[in-house]
Amino acid sequence: MYKSRQLKIGNLTLGGGAPIRVQSMTNTNTMDTQSTVEQTLRLVEAGCEIVRITAPDDKAAENLYNIKNELARRGCTVPLVADIHFNPQAAETAAAIVEKVRVNPGNYTDRNTGKTEFTEQEYNDELKRIGEKMSRLIEICKQHHTAMRIGTNHGSLSERIMSRYGNTPEGMAQSAIEFAEVCRQQDYHDLVFSMKASNVKVMVESTRCFVSKMQQMGMDYPIHLGVTEAGDAMQGRLKSAAGIGALLIDGIGDTIRVSLTEDPVEEVPVAYDILQAVGARISKAEFIACPSCGRTLYNIQEALHQIKAATEHLKGIKIGVMGCIVNGLGEMADADYGYVGAGPAKISLFKGRQLVKNAIPQEQAVEELIALIKQNGDWQEPCTK
Repeated sequence: MYKSRQLKIGNLTLGGGAPIRVQSMTNTNTMDTQSTVEQTLRLVEAGCEIVRITAPDDKAAENLYNIKNELARRGCTVPLVADIHFNPQAAETAAAIVEKVRVNPGNYTDRNTGKTEFTEQEYNDELKRIGEKMSRLIEICKQHHTAMRIGTNHGSLSERIMSRYGNTPEGMAQSAIEFAEVCRQQDYHDLVFSMKASNVKVMVESTRCFVSKMQQMGMDYPIHLGVTEAGDAMQGRLKSAAGIGALLIDGIGDTIRVSLTEDPVEEVPVAYDILQAVGARISKAEFIACPSCGRTLYNIQEALHQIKAATEHLKGIKIGVMGCIVNGLGEMADADYGYVGAGPAKISLFKGRQLVKNAIPQEQAVEELIALIKQNGDWQEPCTK
């Protein structure tokens, strides 16, 4: 289990046991203030807690001021992150405006020189130059209490790193560690790190490697998780769940972003579903339901659909929907309530492992289940917008 330090992203607490934060990224033109504000508001309404906005150049970085002010005018104080690529000046401008900037180590390294071998002196000299290049950004971040995410991407490693480690998970981790050292040497610690790849195994291995290196060096910075360029539909959701979920189960991860080639608002519920699935953050009811077999003598699929529709809003409640009594009690052992087949079109209801109602008609069973939940004080009326 990895225990990260806690830091502030604006008024939001990240890391150190705080809830794992859900974030997404706008896909509007940053110079279009109104469109960016509207999409940000839709993301926040969906449950997004941190919103990232691209700042490809200095003008876009400057316009983050207008976006932030318009959001505040409309009552939205969600922390904003400026996404920087290849433009250190844009990072410096944005760092004085928003709560966090995201930079790639590639922004600050010599690239495309064709150099494939580095002496120890040359290797260290470039690290020194990186520190000098980043010093202005670090000072601005310290002055404005702005956090920084250092995001290493598979396929964008410097020639210096490639010469020693290749395009590998270890190379990604080492690149981030070197940047952590640069920031530590300048007494700046409001850092978040990410290891991003479209390959799930690379993303998982590089993150584990980075966390291991941090622990060996006495570092404890928060971790951002995501499978980049995951795609859309089922593929994007499964790749994101596999990569993010594996690390969350390891106890690694303080904020997540599900990257889908869809409306970014669609990313937010998927993120919460992943957090719920691994027990990292509970936001709705959980259902234990068997796939059914020849022993199931009622329409379990219809029943599950009806029960979810009626009770999904009950945060933290666990309901078992089981085909029969053979495995039912054992497999739903930690459920708060049980809905179990008891014969042809008959249902038994349980509170924990205690039988409460036996062999009632299926057409009455969902209503009776709701009544049982209410009797035990676990019912809340669903929110209406």
